[in-house]
Amino acid sequence: MKKKILIVVENAPVPFDTRVWKEALSLHGAGYEVTVLCPRGKGAELGYEIINGIRVYRHPIPREGNSALSYVWEYSCALFWEFWYTWWIYLRHGFHIIQGCNPPDDIFLIALPFKLCGVKYIFDHHDAIPELYSSKYSQRGLLYKTQVLLEKLTYRFSDVVIATNISYNDLAVTRGHKPSDTVFIVRNGPDLGTFKAVAPNPALKHGKAYLVGYVGNMSDQDGLDILIEVAVHLMKMGRLDIHFTCVGGGPSLADLRRMVTDKGVGDTVNFTGRIPDQQLLEILSTADVCVNPDRPCEMNDISTMIKIMEYMALGKPIVQFDLREGRFSAQDAALYADTRNQVADFAAKIVWLLDNPKERKQMGEFGRRRVERELAWEYSVPNLLAAYERAFSKRGWPEREAVRHG
Repeated sequence: MKKKILIVVENAPVPFDTRVWKEALSLHGAGYEVTVLCPRGKGAELGYEIINGIRVYRHPIPREGNSALSYVWEYSCALFWEFWYTWWIYLRHGFHIIQGCNPPDDIFLIALPFKLCGVKYIFDHHDAIPELYSSKYSQRGLLYKTQVLLEKLTYRFSDVVIATNISYNDLAVTRGHKPSDTVFIVRNGPDLGTFKAVAPNPALKHGKAYLVGYVGNMSDQDGLDILIEVAVHLMKMGRLDIHFTCVGGGPSLADLRRMVTDKGVGDTVNFTGRIPDQQLLEILSTADVCVNPDRPCEMNDISTMIKIMEYMALGKPIVQFDLREGRFSAQDAALYADTRNQVADFAAKIVWLLDNPKERKQMGEFGRRRVERELAWEYSVPNLLAAYERAFSKRGWPEREAVRHG
């Protein structure tokens, strides 16, 4: 009998959630029958389609907000639709395992009735939600305590946990009290078969000598307001030869565009919004330096950002703040700005890289080699498959020998 999987993700539509899509493709390639349930979004409006042999169902979702109440509304609506779609998928196609990809930490609720039927639940831990909440909102009231409780229950009802790095692995074992043989590290490296450098396009430098590139989400914790202040600082230093292009979307995008206008750096900074992958690759391939301005906080300290490995895959030197998992990923491919003197030191690191092309090239080459030899998605696939073998073994299926940690 063919092993059947349902992957539930609320944070972004598939295939634009690249981690979830890489997981789905890898599992399908290993012989699993894969269905994905995700929200609809720009460029992914179809309620149902089959992509590369994977069934993709998409449910309605309200417009993304940036307040605590808007998140409650968004996640409540998603939970409602996930409940009904999951039953439809179960009755129509069947599944043996549900993989829930946070945020939020309430997807285990969808799995509970199916666990009575022998379905196992895998928690794919993308974000540490209590720390994420703290990074957005300073108060630790009822909503914060609810996040802590949901995380505790998620761990409690998970049969297997997939962690994105060592820090999240440790959270599962210590805070989640999961046995170490049920926790698997599946890093979010780029797929070198599809994420490739293209020819630079000098026109993307907007008439400047240098281009600084950013790709990623645009929420409070992502630090794009810091990057705008860096651009202001550089202009005041007389460095009018640098342009910043930021690619991506999110609830803070409109505010960031207003901030660019208010700060008078419209000729220096532009936000593209979400764009096709080919345009993204062209911008990053043209960039002289790439940046990760994630705001220094507990959440970002323990989280691994895919953009770091994407920059490295393209051979780009990086400037970021000195945070634990960011340093683990980039190592000598990055310069690390002081978390206390944020704007001035971040700007100084960018200037140093731009003024030292030899070192820039060496750092980019180091990053590219590190991805090729250690961090590319291909090195994560064995642990992903091992996690599923472990989950299926709990259903009585034989477990093959496989690597479990890394």
